[in-house]
Amino acid sequence: MKRIVWLLLIMGVGLQGGLYAQATLLNVSYDPTREFYKELNPKFSAYWKEKTGISVTIQQSHGGSGKQARAVIDGLGADVVTLALSYDIDQIAKKANLLPENWQKQLPNNSSPFYSTIVFLVRKGNPKKIRDWSDLIKPGVEVITPSPKTGGGARYNVLAAWQSALDRTKSEAKANAYLKDLFKHVPVLDSGARGSTTTFTQRGIGDVLITWENEALLLTLEKEKGQFELVYPPQSIRADIPVAVVEKNAKTHGTSRVAKAYLTYLFLPDGQTIGAKYYYRPKDKRVFDTFKQQFPAVKMITVEEKFGGWDKANAKFFDDGALFDQIYTSR
Repeated sequence: MKRIVWLLLIMGVGLQGGLYAQATLLNVSYDPTREFYKELNPKFSAYWKEKTGISVTIQQSHGGSGKQARAVIDGLGADVVTLALSYDIDQIAKKANLLPENWQKQLPNNSSPFYSTIVFLVRKGNPKKIRDWSDLIKPGVEVITPSPKTGGGARYNVLAAWQSALDRTKSEAKANAYLKDLFKHVPVLDSGARGSTTTFTQRGIGDVLITWENEALLLTLEKEKGQFELVYPPQSIRADIPVAVVEKNAKTHGTSRVAKAYLTYLFLPDGQTIGAKYYYRPKDKRVFDTFKQQFPAVKMITVEEKFGGWDKANAKFFDDGALFDQIYTSR
């Protein structure tokens, strides 16, 4: 009996010291990454098993990016976060102190392995002739977009739409009025991008879905081929997709090493290739060049150049009582 207890104690020390044969990671991500991580996770697990002899299981949580960030702040035990915008990870750092505020320096490309943009998905034949942001407020057009209070992609939608109106009218007051008019055309606000996709494609609501490029390409080229068409507006917005280790959680779970390796894998050619396969624009130039035919050139503004970064953009548009609340409650 004493021998058994002694062996269990030795095993316990081994577990605490990280010398275990298996590990589990929780990746808290945003809505449209489901298919991507479903393929990437087992490939990383095989890579890590071959490299270290350790089996790793990756669990996923998906939802609107802002909503996911708040869940981590409130105690959801993410080892890593792979969210839609850097502001959401900044909030985890600032409000919960779960990772350093300079988290973007921990991995290449400001901790962003991929980027995307915002496009329109319309029904076959584009019956409402939607080509540009101004077409979204034509009489009889219904627009589907998630709530920017909970979804990261939705915030990009709002900023791209508002900036297009500002460029066209040269007036912030008129851009604000355009945004108010736009949301009069939105019959329902889902909490995230995938919910809006379901509303548009399965429930049949709306004439146009404002969505991520990767989500639209997945639908038009694979899932719902032939039923919808993708429209690139003349100007859109660049969305760099950020990732980070939630360092305090990973340290508590004993997963720091594998968590960093998991995110680093996204920057390696295999990870970049899987991302491109699911229509995320890879930052590795060689991989991008291999897939460049599926990524047309698009004029993209950035949050930094037009809005002064995410802190300023959120203060102006999305904080409680800011512009979105003002225009949405007064429609």
